[in-house]
Amino acid sequence: MRAVVQRVSSADVRIDGRTHGSIEQGLLVLVAVGASDRRQDAVYLANKALNLRIFEDAEGRMNRSVRDIRGELLVVSQFTLYGDCRKGNRPSFAHAAPPERAEPLYTAFLEEVGKSGLKVASGRFQAMMDVSLVNQGPVTVLLDSSRAF
Repeated sequence: MRAVVQRVSSADVRIDGRTHGSIEQGLLVLVAVGASDRRQDAVYLANKALNLRIFEDAEGRMNRSVRDIRGELLVVSQFTLYGDCRKGNRPSFAHAAPPERAEPLYTAFLEEVGKSGLKVASGRFQAMMDVSLVNQGPVTVLLDSSRAF
């Protein structure tokens, strides 16, 4: 699984012009499921996101996690994180899981971050969504459960 994790002061996702989920300070997490991913990938990625120390402490150092600050999470599925653009100009999504395999693992990721007790909002799997955010810092981190980066 892959994720783009952004530290935000606010974020929301709209579907058909209506707000589906919104958060204040915390993390916007864009999540993609790879073709060979399993539940353990969802658990790993959720724990990594929850424990990333990308919020500032009293000394201005990135030393606190979203758990530490009691922040919020907005989780949005985004299979395009598996887009391979090395050949040609149109991305190949051959390494992304098909929807019937991806949705249960996206749901597993949501369940895992939900265990934190923090507020968790989400988009809707396979929906056309408009995502807005105020990236604080800006701070953006890439995660991959296979540790490709």
